[in-house]
Amino acid sequence: MFLASSQFLYFMEIMIFVSVIFMHMCKKNTSAVFLYMFQSSMLTLLLIIISIKEASLPFAMVTVFTFIIKVIIAPVFFLNLVKRHKFKFAVSTYLNMPMTLLTLTVLLTITHYKFLKPLVSLAPSKENLLLLSFATILASIFLIINRRGALSQMVGILSLENGIVSFASLAGLEENPGLQIGITFNLLVWVIIATVFVSMIYRKFGTLNVTTMKDLKE
Repeated sequence: MFLASSQFLYFMEIMIFVSVIFMHMCKKNTSAVFLYMFQSSMLTLLLIIISIKEASLPFAMVTVFTFIIKVIIAPVFFLNLVKRHKFKFAVSTYLNMPMTLLTLTVLLTITHYKFLKPLVSLAPSKENLLLLSFATILASIFLIINRRGALSQMVGILSLENGIVSFASLAGLEENPGLQIGITFNLLVWVIIATVFVSMIYRKFGTLNVTTMKDLKE
């Protein structure tokens, strides 16, 4: 039973990491949103397995709340934003695809360097899981930096948060369930404010390209 649950955890973490890789490769905002939805679904399953292993009802409640916010509400806000302003167009990056994939390879390699051993020591039995989760964090940060579109950067921020949650959960860095629900609620508020703000920017300037907006003046 323990071996089976560990295999499921490893599979979920692989899917979380793979989803952020595909976020780098996708060419449409809608694809990035659906990939975030998939990533959040895998995170939810990972949290469910952990809550079952720990037999923690409060943790299970946090998992349900996480599912509602990340898998349902946040993607709906983003998809409505895309539909309303019709920016399903291809998203641009600072680096071309070969350079992007090369950078991701370097980031994945960095996670196996010795200076990250203190992180792994938090849960030595889950070394590969923690390293993969940390790779997700690095890849998400790179997604935020490399994308020119504001919406893609927002998805990158949420992907980063998913990576942090998975790392903390696997490392056993437990927090008060009330605090975790509060953090997730704050995430919902951030999504609402961010979508409204992005909508106002697009109506005013007709673009979400952050490079273009650098040249805008009153």
